[in-house]
Amino acid sequence: MTRKTVILSLGLLIAMALIGCAAAADTTTSDHVIHATGTGNVIGTPDRAQITFSVQTENTDVKAAQADNAKKMAAVRDALIAAGLPDDALKTTGYNIYPIYEDTTGILNPKVKTYRVTNSITVTLHDVSRTGEIIDIAVANGINQADSIQFMLSDEQSRVLRTAALKDAVSRARGDADTVAMAMGTNITGVLNADITGGYYPVLFQNYATDASAKSVASPTPIQPGDITVSATVTITYNIR
Repeated sequence: MTRKTVILSLGLLIAMALIGCAAAADTTTSDHVIHATGTGNVIGTPDRAQITFSVQTENTDVKAAQADNAKKMAAVRDALIAAGLPDDALKTTGYNIYPIYEDTTGILNPKVKTYRVTNSITVTLHDVSRTGEIIDIAVANGINQADSIQFMLSDEQSRVLRTAALKDAVSRARGDADTVAMAMGTNITGVLNADITGGYYPVLFQNYATDASAKSVASPTPIQPGDITVSATVTITYNIR
């Protein structure tokens, strides 16, 4: 056997030994772990509200319907801004012109009875306690179709609550892992890895309805935002010995 052949053989043996050690280490690591999942829930109060409502007008002349709608929506915007809302808190979120046909008209020869124009606006409030007040102001100044209210969390509040939920989730996962390790007669020596497998920021959604007759209601519209639960889930792999 030549010297070159001997060196090559020794190299192959060393490589195989290293591969065997690595495989054994992987097997040992995977065999001596505990996987635990924990979910944390934190309840918070929404600090943002979005109200969507519309001005709906109808006329046999589409231009007249548009003009009437524009005038009423301008009055609504002016009233909301006068109430202290910034202009960037008011966003147009829909505009639709829909022909209303005569009921007796033939399918092949439709005849338009009137044109219905709907202009929708979404108002974002940083003070949810004003929700009912803002609805009343809008209705009193021309809003005649109400759509929805969404209560939610600001980015800042979301981060605060999610951090607390994650801490709670980690604590629950570690508690389960400690219980299992104790029952098995082993000890947790460290963390192999951790994954955030879930997280959700729920938004409370509430439908409400109103019409022009609501202007005559003297009492303010009562709106209760309720609470929001922020959830976070983590899966942690612990080393045990």
